[in-house]
Amino acid sequence: MSEKINVENTTSSPVLVSIRNHTGVIELNRPRALNSLNPEMLDIIRQALSQWRHNDEVEQVLVYSNSPKAFCAGGDVRAARDGVLAEKWAEVDEFFEGEYALNGDIAEYPKPYIAVIDGVAMGGGLGISAHGSHRVVTEKAFASMPEMAIGYVTDVGIAYMSQRMVGTRGEADPALAKFWGLSGYRMYAADMLWSGLATHVVKDADAFIEDVIADGVDAAIEKHAVEPEGQPELAGLIQDIDEVFQHATWEEIAAALPQHPELAELFAKLTEKACASALVAATELFEAEANAANIREALRMELELGKHMLRRPDFAEGVRAVLVDKTQDAQFQPVGQPEEFRAAIARA
Repeated sequence: MSEKINVENTTSSPVLVSIRNHTGVIELNRPRALNSLNPEMLDIIRQALSQWRHNDEVEQVLVYSNSPKAFCAGGDVRAARDGVLAEKWAEVDEFFEGEYALNGDIAEYPKPYIAVIDGVAMGGGLGISAHGSHRVVTEKAFASMPEMAIGYVTDVGIAYMSQRMVGTRGEADPALAKFWGLSGYRMYAADMLWSGLATHVVKDADAFIEDVIADGVDAAIEKHAVEPEGQPELAGLIQDIDEVFQHATWEEIAAALPQHPELAELFAKLTEKACASALVAATELFEAEANAANIREALRMELELGKHMLRRPDFAEGVRAVLVDKTQDAQFQPVGQPEEFRAAIARA
């Protein structure tokens, strides 16, 4: 059976919500925007999760996309840029506050939360999936945090979660998390499972979704989980990554990179268009979140640092170059100093 939540649950709604056989279903339905999250989408998802939290009819939550290309390409930062340029600071801050509150809700959700990623998941798309109990990907999935290119930082709780995730490798690795966040590296299925970003890999997302609803997540995983094709590429680089990205500051990381030529070449290629201040700021954020007591504390750090980054000229310029004009020619400001970003984090 299907039950409406208190939203306009029509085919034109950017998120379709229903209850099907004891499963709360969240279907992302903004395919032309690659499901980029806007305030309406965040409100619908958070309202549904709130209603289902204490509803005994709902035993699990399932989130997926009806787009063949994307799970979710991130938050709608173009709209955020418009707000920044218009100096509508209350509206911009409210968007990020709402997004981060939702990330925390998912991380603390008391029922199985199953995200099925089939296609691109970036930025905010990982915020509504990576904090769930089950992160199920296909071979078409890839995940990255590309914020360095737009003068922002690794947010939506990923700087916290990624330092604590454990995959088939068998251990958490904050240095690996830092490399992934700073570089914008695209993880595919093998890397995602090995690192812990994904909990399972399946071949057919649609068949898995139907079996989750019909039989529950455990039975569906037992039926559909497979080993990913190929080997994790990051495994071949992990020794170098650990030696370089164990350092606490961007200055130390930059000094260590030349001693590892293969990694240095890859990182230089991945960050060719990156904002220098974003690299410094994100490094400080990773270091702070390594010691955060919980996800909510980490999200408060991101909110305060994020407010600071939004008010620097680099954010509007980065979004222009990457997403508005798509010219990839951002003219960023001279690099900021670590103390500037530490002070913002300390306001949390």
